[in-house]
Amino acid sequence: MRARVLALSRRQRHRGPDWSGMFQWKNCFLAHERLAIIDPASGDQPLFNEDKSVSVCVNGEIYNYKALREQILAKHPNKKFATDSDCEVISHLYEDHGEAVAGMLDGMFSFVILDTRDGSFYAARDPIGITSLYIGWGKDGSVWVSSEMKCIKDECLKFQQFPPGHYYSSKTMSFTRYYNPQFYLEFEASPPQCPSTPYDAKVLREAFEAAVVKRMMSDVPFGVLLSGGLDSSLVAAIASRAIKSSDSVWGNRLHSFCVGLPGSPDLKAAREVADFLGTDHHEFTFTVQEGIDAISDVIQHIETYDVTTIRASTPMFLMSRKIKALGVKMVLSGEGSDEVFGGYLYFHKAPNREEFFQETVRKVQALYQFDCLRANKSTMAWGVEARVPFLDRQFLNVAMAIDPAEKMINKAEGRMEKYILRKAFDTPENPYLPAHVLWRQKEQFSDGVGYSWIDGLKDHANNVVSDQMLAAAQHRYLDNTPRTKEAYFYRSIFESHFPQKAAADTVPGGPSVACSTATAALWDAAWAGNEDPSGRAVAGVHDSAYEKPAAN
Repeated sequence: MRARVLALSRRQRHRGPDWSGMFQWKNCFLAHERLAIIDPASGDQPLFNEDKSVSVCVNGEIYNYKALREQILAKHPNKKFATDSDCEVISHLYEDHGEAVAGMLDGMFSFVILDTRDGSFYAARDPIGITSLYIGWGKDGSVWVSSEMKCIKDECLKFQQFPPGHYYSSKTMSFTRYYNPQFYLEFEASPPQCPSTPYDAKVLREAFEAAVVKRMMSDVPFGVLLSGGLDSSLVAAIASRAIKSSDSVWGNRLHSFCVGLPGSPDLKAAREVADFLGTDHHEFTFTVQEGIDAISDVIQHIETYDVTTIRASTPMFLMSRKIKALGVKMVLSGEGSDEVFGGYLYFHKAPNREEFFQETVRKVQALYQFDCLRANKSTMAWGVEARVPFLDRQFLNVAMAIDPAEKMINKAEGRMEKYILRKAFDTPENPYLPAHVLWRQKEQFSDGVGYSWIDGLKDHANNVVSDQMLAAAQHRYLDNTPRTKEAYFYRSIFESHFPQKAAADTVPGGPSVACSTATAALWDAAWAGNEDPSGRAVAGVHDSAYEKPAAN
């Protein structure tokens, strides 16, 4: 069994190319592939408490580990820590606090604890699901937990994505939700409640600045993904200011990275932002054919056939390989803003503050299936870690408490999508960004890398998937039947890498769209039946919208 576990762990060594670790106790195994970012010299895993009765394997970063370490030492002045790793605190916290440990952590994480004192185990995933995690059950009653589906797909009769904000205990053999923020409770109330905190630009700005600076914790070179859109540009602006005033061993200039087809909107916008901020900017280009050639590898790594996710993951996957070649292991990224602030273009049609709020919560809760999955797996395919400050716990508490009426879009009043976020950083006396960048219209990443990227994907799918194949799709794919040729193309590649049951158990139903189709159709009947996830398919909203829905 030890040899088998080691072999399965090798399937995700791309996530942790720096070292491999294994701990065995009776017939329980912890295998770890390490990406060394904090304490590269001595933080190899598994990690242990002082008497080694509690062992833990962790994927992620614990931003409040220094405060937690001080808390532990205040209670146990003679306790000895074996490493300077941010993750070691987890084993000591579990020794003192048991299953409450997950709720004490501020960070992005997936971890498994083995307690040899009673033979139990405990697994947890961060509140939003920034890091990936899967759980499965074998026919012999065994339980398997892994960062990627590919490691456990051959061992389990049933497996699924581990729900974010939950822990699983072998003592109860069940999940418990430990993350219960106020906006979840309001969303779940009967009748649903709506937040009403007045908008305060300074409070919002300072909360986001703190979230970005917190994520600059690193003992290795890092940078920022910069598309030139609002979200990544704000992250870059704050990080650039912070690094200039720091004594970082990596210098006081931030490295920024952008990818796109030659002449794409993102490349142009990112170059302008980089020049404004004074970053060391790295610009990568790819062709449509290079992207299509990478699709199979992308799907094998990201483990989904979701249309939007694959469209956006491919350029991110290609860029991450270039970033790793430059010796960078960690990047800051802008995922999550559109869900928190209602930035997707279909939010233009939200009928009232209640509907707007409900949809933002639904989008935040689904992030682990889409944008978080893309950001984590596209980068970790090459041993690069992506950190997402918009999903910071403290920032979410501030941003999601704002009265949703403040977030609503009203063109007549000059309030575009994410107006309050833009306004919070509109400081002409000390500008974070050029004004026209700060007020640039929302551009989906898969559109911004070059409009011909999506058009090229659809043309390719039309060439390889016949009308007859699509018409028979419901007979070949009984679960989540693809409804477009592009979706069929991705599904067929997915099936070549993963068993049929993976399609039903781990991937959201149907080809996704950037807007939630059901919600968008409720808000505007003209969008009913729209199968194209591109932001340009939102007619009457996007400045470069298709004149009519594109044929698939």
